Amino acid sequence: MPVAVVTDSTAYLPPELVLAHRLTVVPLTVVLNGAEGLEGVETFPADATRVLGGRRVSVSTSRPSPEQFAQVYRSLLAEGADGVVSVHLSAELSGTVEAAGLAAAEIGDRVAVVDSRSTGMGLGFPVLAAAAAADRGADLAAVRQAALDTVDRTTIYFYVDTLEFLRRGGRINAAEALFGTALSVKPIMHMPDGAIVVKDKVRTASRGVARLVDLAVEAAGDADVDLGVHHLAAPQRAEQLVAALTDRLGDHLHDTYVSEAGAVVAAHAGPGLACVVVHRRPAPDAPPAAEG
Repeated sequence: MPVAVVTDSTAYLPPELVLAHRLTVVPLTVVLNGAEGLEGVETFPADATRVLGGRRVSVSTSRPSPEQFAQVYRSLLAEGADGVVSVHLSAELSGTVEAAGLAAAEIGDRVAVVDSRSTGMGLGFPVLAAAAAADRGADLAAVRQAALDTVDRTTIYFYVDTLEFLRRGGRINAAEALFGTALSVKPIMHMPDGAIVVKDKVRTASRGVARLVDLAVEAAGDADVDLGVHHLAAPQRAEQLVAALTDRLGDHLHDTYVSEAGAVVAAHAGPGLACVVVHRRPAPDAPPAAEG
């Protein structure tokens, strides 16, 4: 049986891809004004948007426990998987990858854990690469390497209306948030080493979308690329991104995945989020992950 691939709910992969690649998704927990729910199972983007837009706002998120991961890994191995590759959101944003690592250490060398150093489709593209390698019959080491190689070829940029939600969640420091608020700027963020960093600042939302397009085209270079586009309560911004990038990238653009960000990212980014993830495809002559 092929190597099984596990991820978490912050990949925001289209459900049809989860089914097609037989992926296992372990949800994070979101607490909205005291109401706890599993992301994508019990709590959805609209729930977070509603709470974040209210006067009383109390939002937090928590990782799955190591035991939750251990149960998933044991179940997949018991069903006949040759091994498990578990790919998760950045360790700089969550303890999820740490929990997965603790579970893997308990089970042994049949489980490998990968830190995507990103989230959204910045996580989703490494997951899909691992799944494709597994589908080809690659062994555990090769499936893990496929995910790692894709991490290195994936870049994420996102726009937020305010830094306040990132500050509340501890994802950026207070000085950065104060600077952005004082100047009434709209920040463009990226994750060069898995942590959220201010990349640029613009004055309006429309300039924010235009800057995301420029940065995505720059990240693509001359490579053939796939795109992930996310938004939160801002579908028009996602549409603008897709239209502009389709025009700018032309024949270099292959697959595009569009989805609303889930409650975990919503809790920390806030309504108005617009995000683009660029996956640079390997050169045509690059060897695929070796078969087991």
